[in-house]
Amino acid sequence: MKNFRLAAKTSFGLENVLADEIKAIGGQNITLGNRAVFYEGDLKIIYKSNYFLRTALRVLKEIDFFQFKNVEQFYLKCKSFDWQQYFGVEQSFVIHSTVGNSKDFTNSMFASLKAKDAIADYFRNKVGKRPNVDTENPEIVIDLHIHGDTCVISLDSSGESLHKRGYRMNQGEAPLNEVLASGLIQLAGWSGNSDFMDPMCGSGTLPIEAAMIAQNIPAGRFRKNYAFENWNDFDQLLFEDIKKSTVKKEFNYGIFASDISGSNLLNAQTNARRALVFNKIKFQVSDFKDLQTDFENGMIIINPPYGERLKESDLTDLYAMMGERLKHQYAGSTAWILSSSVESFKNVGLKPEIRLDLYNGALKCKFNKYKMFIGKRNERS
Repeated sequence: MKNFRLAAKTSFGLENVLADEIKAIGGQNITLGNRAVFYEGDLKIIYKSNYFLRTALRVLKEIDFFQFKNVEQFYLKCKSFDWQQYFGVEQSFVIHSTVGNSKDFTNSMFASLKAKDAIADYFRNKVGKRPNVDTENPEIVIDLHIHGDTCVISLDSSGESLHKRGYRMNQGEAPLNEVLASGLIQLAGWSGNSDFMDPMCGSGTLPIEAAMIAQNIPAGRFRKNYAFENWNDFDQLLFEDIKKSTVKKEFNYGIFASDISGSNLLNAQTNARRALVFNKIKFQVSDFKDLQTDFENGMIIINPPYGERLKESDLTDLYAMMGERLKHQYAGSTAWILSSSVESFKNVGLKPEIRLDLYNGALKCKFNKYKMFIGKRNERS
């Protein structure tokens, strides 16, 4: 099978995690980019990337690369490309563009418009009519990346963002993106080898992703479709073989999910049922300060409120309470806290072992690791 140049997009700070995942599925010549990982692979790797990668947002297959001197030359290069090799006039398409450092294109919409005109004119010349643009539910997704005077044209093999796993029905006020949730778990180094707890679980993304990782349930297990299924060269049998190749792992520890809000917990339970992991998660409505569980010596990941909807005094008390509970109730465990509120971290009252920079949506966050020792730090062997 022919190898292609591929790019998997991700969130800032998860590039190394994604690179490890790509290596595990057989990707080759892997290099890190900014919010992206570049690699090579055949059709099988493209399908596996979409189905298995937990920290990829979308997977792009490069189909052309060129330089241009001006907008007119850009249009002519796009028009001369053999589009029929990749899709037919009866298929709908959309173009997504990113533009940087270009004297010719000051915004991505203009680049998309010129490429759309070029594709329409190409098909008119070839078959006498043009394919339709569909921004809502396109069959073919074309990605343009323009930097300076160079353009990379790719086919987006994913379609909808891969964080849309297909199991989430209900969500709370500030849901954690599934890709980021899985990235946090992998950055923390948890793979199902101990108990796991999220005491502020919201709609359940962290415990659900943890349960899927622990049992080796693929990220795409519940997803209905991918853009590559509309490609001319789609190999249905190959994709079915990939889906059948997964072996579910035994998981013999506990996953604990609690939240102060009963409605949040109901949402989390609904989502867990849809992800077929409900029986692996112990749900409980509780404030973290009152939480009683049989969790021990495991991994705790907390995504607490950052302050968007809480008064500063409430935030101070919340983070102080988290630090107290972790220190006094969870000795022997490791905790990680994600927050955009740098000031609030000071109220945790524990010294972080590691501080990582991440983004939750548009919010710049710290992801801090705290090791809870039994006894005083200077007493440990």
